[in-house]
Formats: sequence, C-alpha cells, structure tokens
Amino acid sequence: MASSNTEIAHEFPPFFRVFKDGRVERLMIPHDPPPLHPKPGVEYKDVVISSETGVSARVFFPKIDGPDQKLPLLIHYHGGGFCAGSPFDSVTHNYLTSLVAAANLIAVSVDYRLAPEHPLPIAYDDSWAALQWISSHANGSGPEPLFNNHVDFGRVFLVGESAGANIAQHVAVRAGVTGLGGVKPVGLILAHPFFVGKEPDKMIEFLYPSCSRVNDDPKLNPNVDPNLSKMGCERVLVFVAEKDWLKSRGVGYCETLGKIGWTGAVELMENEGEDHCFHLFNSDSEKAEMLMKRTVSFINQE
Repeated sequence: MASSNTEIAHEFPPFFRVFKDGRVERLMIPHDPPPLHPKPGVEYKDVVISSETGVSARVFFPKIDGPDQKLPLLIHYHGGGFCAGSPFDSVTHNYLTSLVAAANLIAVSVDYRLAPEHPLPIAYDDSWAALQWISSHANGSGPEPLFNNHVDFGRVFLVGESAGANIAQHVAVRAGVTGLGGVKPVGLILAHPFFVGKEPDKMIEFLYPSCSRVNDDPKLNPNVDPNLSKMGCERVLVFVAEKDWLKSRGVGYCETLGKIGWTGAVELMENEGEDHCFHLFNSDSEKAEMLMKRTVSFINQE
C-alpha cells in the first residue's frame, strides 16, 4: 500500500493534485520559466498591502514627467483558476509591462492568496482589501508615495483574465454597493472571464468548501447576483475567444447586464480563431496586438 505522502486524494489537471497527507503539488510551474521582457521606460516595484495576511502586489509604472503628472490606474487580478498564477510570474509581468508602455498608465497586480491552501472566498476578500488599500491613497496620505503623487483617482480601471476577471467583476460590484471613500472605478475589462455555469464544477467545489451550491453563489455566477445592477463603474469591455469553452458565459454575462437595468455601457469583442487567454501566451500575434490596442483605446477614451 502506498504511503500517505505519495497517495493522491484529489487531482485537478492541469492545476494541482492533493495528497492524502494534505500536501499540494501544483502542476503548472514550468521548470524553465520564460524570461522577463523589459520595456524601455517601464519600471516596477513590489509593495506590501497587508503584513497580517501577507498580501502584496507588483506596481508597474512609466517614466514620470514632473512632480504634478497624474496617470490612470489599472488594478489587475491575475487568472489561474483561483489556485495558480502570480503578479510576479513572467506571463503577468510581461503583459502588464507592455500595457503600461502602450497606455502610459500605472498598473498594480494583486497577489491574492491561492486556494486550496487558502480556500475561497479568501481570494475575493484579499482582492477587496487590496482595492481598499489602493483607494486609501485618494486623499494623498496613503503609504505608497507613487499612488499619492501620480495616480488620477478619477481614472481607475479594474481588469482581469479568466478567474481574475471573475474577481475584478466581483470587486466592481462590491465597490458599487459599499463605496470606496469617493473613488469610483471608471471601467471594467474582462478577458475570457471564468464564471460558473449550470453544470457541476468539481474543482471549484473543492476550492470553496464552505459554499453548498457554487452555481448559485453570486461571486462565481454574477447572473444570479441581486446587486449586479449596482456595479460601480460606467463602462465594461468583455473579450471572449471563439474556441474558448467559457465563451458562452462571457456572452451571457453581457446579455445579463443589458437586461437588469445597469445604466453603464457594455461592449463585447470576440477573438476569432483563438482559445482561452491566448494573448498572454502568444503576445506577439496579430490578434493579441489587436486585443492590446482595444484595451488601450478603452482606457484612454474620454
């Protein structure tokens, strides 16, 4: 009989497996991670959001042109099925470096804690706490001087891909319901969002053990959220990919926004012939560049 440290209790490829002794092995960590691709004029720094929880973030910023320059702020939540990914990995780092260079903005990517070691809804709570911490700089007296001095808090955008898009959507609704001390996000950008459907999702059920019915949880399924019409932003841009099995859920989300009385503007863009989050892994492709240009245009439109 296999010992408990080698016998598998749960396995959810391509994300992780759990052994009977409780050890978690992640399956998506490359042996030779791709290199970071620096962009001229773009720098980054890491900040601690909560010393109590260990939540941190990576901040990306362009060259600042004088002490009074104010730039838009993009708040990013990474994908990875709530159990993988990081602001510090090369995929997120390279994408946000390129976006900062293209849009001339400040971006912050939140390192929320990952399940299953930190079960859902911890990722949502960490992400909301990060948004509150960022908003604490709006009066110019927060702990991070870059935010105090150079962020235009009238131009704040929430963005995420896959599970990160789910989180971004949730915190946008939460901001509309509870407020952020005068800071109201202008826009929400969701790339190939992960929302649960009607069918069972065994991995999400495992990651969210305190939830009896994940399909009916408004964080995972915004179509059943009674507060969706109160979402705290003015514009939403949703990207879906033709070959992505999640495409119908992104389309359905846009349709729901049009039915419930939300007063903002919603735009849907389909990436034809592409699969889930292709723009992160094939960033030099023509269609990835089109997605980037549309994102920049959405951010910079008046």
